[in-house]
Amino acid sequence: MSIYKINDFEELVKGNSYVGRGIVVGKTKDGKNAVAAYFIMGRSENSRNRIFSLKDGVLYTEPFDESKVKDPSLIIYAALRKYENKIIVTNGNQTDTIYEGHKCGKNFYESLKTREFEPDSPNFTPRISAEITFENGDFNYEMSILKSADENGSACARFTFSYPPLAGLGHFIHTYNCDGNPIPTFTGEPERVEIPDGIDEFADKIWNSLDENNKISLFVSYTDIKTKEEQIRIINKNA
Repeated sequence: MSIYKINDFEELVKGNSYVGRGIVVGKTKDGKNAVAAYFIMGRSENSRNRIFSLKDGVLYTEPFDESKVKDPSLIIYAALRKYENKIIVTNGNQTDTIYEGHKCGKNFYESLKTREFEPDSPNFTPRISAEITFENGDFNYEMSILKSADENGSACARFTFSYPPLAGLGHFIHTYNCDGNPIPTFTGEPERVEIPDGIDEFADKIWNSLDENNKISLFVSYTDIKTKEEQIRIINKNA
């Protein structure tokens, strides 16, 4: 198999009951749009009790039923923010860390050096992050995963990936390889996935590929590289 194979998203997740939270960033086939997608899944009642909400350009995870919230610390956060010419998307409150870091002159990598994986032993859920930067009439993007270096959570391993925007190509990173106890952490590089021109086609493909019992919410944005006009789709299982 070629290392340059571009996978259909469905091929990567179909039949996998739990890939956790996932980020996809890339460029449409026609070369016109920068794409960012983020989805969440959940096994516990606390994790499943969520929706996505967009307020003033910021994407938040929020409780669907506030009376059922047990521990909001790792499940309620701003998942996507914009800073100047950047789009920041992550699976936790490190969105704010990166955002505030840029205000202080730090870059994506420098901001994330202050953070580690989530303190949810024995899973030690990785923190996954991505950032799109528009410049010179196009964009580039970076992705990061911060994960435990061993089964005890004794140290943090840090991986950062930088990509040029290639038409029709995106990269997909998720928190877990599959379900388990403890849950196996994502390994390897972000996976290469095909990015279609139509936002509805892509949103439907992601949502319909995720496990029916564990999927919770999905956000997809297509940003016109020239005009910066946005198309946005949000799907919440808890309507």
